[in-house]
Amino acid sequence: MSDASGTTAPTAASRRGTAHEPRRVAILSGPAYRVTGTPERVTPELAAELARVLERFAEECGFDAARPAAIEFRPGVVGHHRVGRAADIYGVCGAGMDRWKSRWDEALAEAAELPAHMAPRRLERERQRNLGWRLYNALQRLGRWSRPAGYPTQLFGPWTRSDGPWVHISDRLLRAHRDHIHVAK
Repeated sequence: MSDASGTTAPTAASRRGTAHEPRRVAILSGPAYRVTGTPERVTPELAAELARVLERFAEECGFDAARPAAIEFRPGVVGHHRVGRAADIYGVCGAGMDRWKSRWDEALAEAAELPAHMAPRRLERERQRNLGWRLYNALQRLGRWSRPAGYPTQLFGPWTRSDGPWVHISDRLLRAHRDHIHVAK
C-alpha cells in the first residue's frame, strides 16, 4: 500500500482481482461541460459525483450547452486509479492546471505589491477569471471525496497547501499533483 496514494487494504485487494472488482463506466460530458482528453473508466459513484460537481462548476462560471467548459482528463496509474476510484483533471478551457496556478501566483504577488486597499480587488478579479482555481474550489466545496481511515481527503492539486482540504500535504505528494487535480471516491 502507498502512503502517497491513499491506497487501503480493500482497494489493494481489488487490484489483485478479487470478486469485488468494481464496475467501471466512462466519465461523460454534461450540458454545461465537455470532457476532453483520455480519462480512464471509473466507478459509477465517481462518475456521478464528477458529473454533479462539474455541471455545477460550469454553470456557476457562466457556461451552458451552447458554450460548454472543456475539462481535460488524463489517466492515472497508481493507487485508487487502479480500481477506478480516482480521476485526474489536467486542464480547464484549454489551459493546464499548472498555467492556472501560475496565473494565481502572479496575482498574489501583484496584490502583495499594491496598497492594502487595492489588493482585495485584484485578488477578487483573479478569483473570477481563474477557472483552475474556481474548479479546485468547486471540487472542494461541492464534492464528497474519499477519506480512507488514516489518510487525507482524496482531493489534491496545485492549491492544496493554500486552500485544503488537507493543507498539511507532504512535499512529495504536492509535487506529484502540481499540474493536475486528483479526486477519488
